[in-house]
Amino acid sequence: MNTAPIRAYAPKARKEFFKAVTERAAQFGIHGDDRIEPVTFTGDVAMIGSRAFSKKGGMLREKLAARVRQKGYEPVMRAGADTWFNRFVAIRYMELHDFLGHGYRVLSNPGESDIPEILEHATDVDLPDLDRKQAAALRLAGDRDNDLYRMLILAQCSALNKAMPFLFEPIDHETELLLPDNLLHTRSPVRQLVTDIDESLWEDVEIIGWIYQFYISEKKDRIIGKVVPSRDIPAATQLFTPNWIVKYMVENTLGRLCLAGHPASTLKDRMAYYIPPEESDPDSAAGPDTTPEFLDPEQIRFFDPACGSGHILVEAYDLFRAIYLERGYQTRDIPRLILEKNLYGLDIDDRAAQLAGFAVLMRARKNDRRILDRPDVILNIQSIVTTRDLNMDGLVTAVSKLNGGKGVWNDIRKLTDLFLDADTFGSLITIPDDLAARLPDIASVLAGDPAGHDDLFSYGAEQEAGVLVPVVRQAMILAGTYDCVVANPPYMGTKGMNPDLKRFARDRFPDSKSDLCTVFIERNLELTKTKGLVGMITMQSWMFLSSFERLRKKILDHHTILSMAHLGARAFSSIGGEVVSTTAFVLENHPDPHYKGAYIRLVDGGSEAEKATMFKEAIH
Repeated sequence: MNTAPIRAYAPKARKEFFKAVTERAAQFGIHGDDRIEPVTFTGDVAMIGSRAFSKKGGMLREKLAARVRQKGYEPVMRAGADTWFNRFVAIRYMELHDFLGHGYRVLSNPGESDIPEILEHATDVDLPDLDRKQAAALRLAGDRDNDLYRMLILAQCSALNKAMPFLFEPIDHETELLLPDNLLHTRSPVRQLVTDIDESLWEDVEIIGWIYQFYISEKKDRIIGKVVPSRDIPAATQLFTPNWIVKYMVENTLGRLCLAGHPASTLKDRMAYYIPPEESDPDSAAGPDTTPEFLDPEQIRFFDPACGSGHILVEAYDLFRAIYLERGYQTRDIPRLILEKNLYGLDIDDRAAQLAGFAVLMRARKNDRRILDRPDVILNIQSIVTTRDLNMDGLVTAVSKLNGGKGVWNDIRKLTDLFLDADTFGSLITIPDDLAARLPDIASVLAGDPAGHDDLFSYGAEQEAGVLVPVVRQAMILAGTYDCVVANPPYMGTKGMNPDLKRFARDRFPDSKSDLCTVFIERNLELTKTKGLVGMITMQSWMFLSSFERLRKKILDHHTILSMAHLGARAFSSIGGEVVSTTAFVLENHPDPHYKGAYIRLVDGGSEAEKATMFKEAIH
């Protein structure tokens, strides 16, 4: 993919979206100098200074102001800018693939006009929450196109809420206020999204990851080499994985597992980066035991504990689909089975996790045109939620009213304590066995009765429920074990770790504490079933430095290296990662001292593409 246009657009868009969002906030009396103007309500009118707004606008402003007081101006504005950026990227992808349902483009026009197609059809577009009378009146006015377009954007986001609540909040959420103004202006960041990135680059959902990588690149450059606070860990550590390396990791974990259970499978023909076991010892390290459990694709669990924008999960989706098709499943059933039974992903970056869920869902939409009309489809992909700001007094009051609530209160308290620093430790958090056993009971209590009349929401604890429900889900994911764990984990040495993270790594992972990526090697093996497979790309330092001697010994004594591609520098050359020296490898969570792994030296490759070519030549 030609990433140059994306590299030019995305960092600029990050600045412009932030500027546009702060300008919107100022209109509602929320300013960057920590000044929040008072709002007064008179009937259906809300007054902020000399400016009049609707009562609804005033109430949303109060919600937004409360968030600013709690979390701070800059974090709230940044979150708003990032969320709206993600939404426009998602809409752009969907409109070019005709996934929006109503048949019109929202951000562009397939004809010669610069006016978005949906604006031309504002009075007949099928959007459930659009006020058609008001839309018609604005259209007839002739000079209210910006107001009309704003209404259409909000209605489109509301329509997408049902399929993607993780990315599109419903209308009446305070984020609505931060939708930038002047979206039709030639140089608006939304118009530049359309004009600066050619339509041909949107063919594959992989573009979502590239856009996000470059979107955060400037912030990454500012903080790299410094001690990184928790809120900046995602920007400091994310690195978009080249597609061929993702294929290597997925094909040699998930693909290898399935070929072990079905040696006659034709999957091998579609896996260009698959390395078969040594023929002299075909039974060694072939993957999990080929019991009926592993012959059933519905039982295979694949987890990316640092999933970023979802590149690895998308590649796994494609291979899972091929597996299901080969086993004779109905085509229409496959996307939902993969989403609900096979793929799991977590990340500490809220915005990256939004895009990961979106990317996987778009892959499913490609195969099932009705998947977005099924709001009961539950993704096992989410950002890891911290409980630091949870109102414990409100929570204990609400839980005490639930049927069975008092019986699980101590467990809920343990759970909330465990995830106080979840935005720092992420998937490294381990769920104690006794608490893991109680998670189904907690989930059952929080869900209430089948009619939905006895849950946290019905007792006025919306904020508490909004945090606690995903906390239980993430705990259940982290309490599980998986057939395949595949990741490009965060890279951060001890010099970049803040004191809490450094202490956690030292106490919990003393053999790998010197870098986050090596800590994740140990953690990923913990998350893997016996004879399960781990695929990773990490810094190469653990292969050589004396500080990792105990880690190397642990891997050699208790696990098996099935293959390794020593990449060296320039494996990430398409994103300017020339100085990052890496290695990609696959481990089996089981020792086999007699197994002869495949080791491929690629350090002499001068670019990402050259290394990929060298790898293929080495295995074929």
